[in-house]
Amino acid sequence: MAEANRLHFNEEAPTYDSKHSRLIERLTKEIRSRLDWIGVDWAAVDDDDDDSSEDENTQGDKTGPSQPRKEVRLLDYACGTGMMSRALAPYTTQCVGVDISENMVAAYNSRAENQGLSRDEMYAVIGDLITADGPQLLDVLEDPRLFGFDVATVGGGLHHFADPELAAERLAERLRPGGVLLVWDFLPHGPHQHSANYGVMHHGLSEERVRAMFERAGAGKGFSLQVLGSGFSPGHEHDKEVMRRQVFLARGEKST
Repeated sequence: MAEANRLHFNEEAPTYDSKHSRLIERLTKEIRSRLDWIGVDWAAVDDDDDDSSEDENTQGDKTGPSQPRKEVRLLDYACGTGMMSRALAPYTTQCVGVDISENMVAAYNSRAENQGLSRDEMYAVIGDLITADGPQLLDVLEDPRLFGFDVATVGGGLHHFADPELAAERLAERLRPGGVLLVWDFLPHGPHQHSANYGVMHHGLSEERVRAMFERAGAGKGFSLQVLGSGFSPGHEHDKEVMRRQVFLARGEKST
């Protein structure tokens, strides 16, 4: 299934952002409106950010007056083109993406470069934290700099993983004590006729399963799940009305 996901998202990469633009915009606003709830001691928080566009936020914060900032490091797993990284970049000092798809990684890095961000600020690598024989350079993923993150995210990826519980464990391992695991995904829903083509392994995740997942990973402290509402569409061209889903955000802290 990992290979099926890689091939699918390699094909999706060139048009992913345009196809999912409305979903990305809505999720970005939802996430930025919940910075306090997420519970990270952010590098900077601008109350006006929610009224600005996504890229303007990221660029404006990075190119503002030079001053010392608290170091806040984000790990964006199954990063795709970088939606979670870009949503939270104004409040962090470093975003590191990891994805199984080389084309998604290339798109992520291209967008970061086009925004004038250095590799130290935002950069992605090819990797699979779940499958031992995944498409990664082991020395890259074992680099000490890929541990000790303040926040680790998965944006809409858990339902593509054969073992989302293991993924949560692997991400928690890379958090510093007290770091936050943050995910968004879909609540349980019925199967869709094209699910197999999209590498879908789970037709949503219940709050009970997500809570148990966080607790098993050692990131269950202060667990909270918020439902963002219905009407979210993954953006596939087939039967968009049928594809509407309820989306949740969940967060929890790694035990100290």
